[in-house]
Amino acid sequence: MNQRLNSSWWALRIGLGVAPFLAGLDKFFNLLTNWKAYLNPLALRVIPVSPETFLHAIGVVEMVVGLAILTRWTRLGSYAASLWLVCIALNLVSMGAFLDVAVRDVLLAVAAFTLARLTEARQASRAASTVPKQGLLRASAS
Repeated sequence: MNQRLNSSWWALRIGLGVAPFLAGLDKFFNLLTNWKAYLNPLALRVIPVSPETFLHAIGVVEMVVGLAILTRWTRLGSYAASLWLVCIALNLVSMGAFLDVAVRDVLLAVAAFTLARLTEARQASRAASTVPKQGLLRASAS
């Protein structure tokens, strides 16, 4: 794979892996923000647990997605992050609040989707670089 694409892949992988992991971890500490403010009041009426418990569950999901992106499940984690971020943006838009954060989350969703696609291209490139060599060896042996 082209070195410039490889460095872009690593930048996206690290950024999109570390950020959700840390945001998820912060759901337990509220150092970055008051996460309850981002919960849709309609959702609070429907969920069967306290807002804190709900946020802790969200935090665990975010940490798992971040770890997936940072490990061998980059593609799957990136698609999950992309979907997750669009859902967060829809939640914020439906509240009519934090629209700036909703726009940011849509852009992050695009970045996560891009990382997933780059990961697919990277894997295909690696597979293609090993398959022809084996094919040539078989052809010359015939």
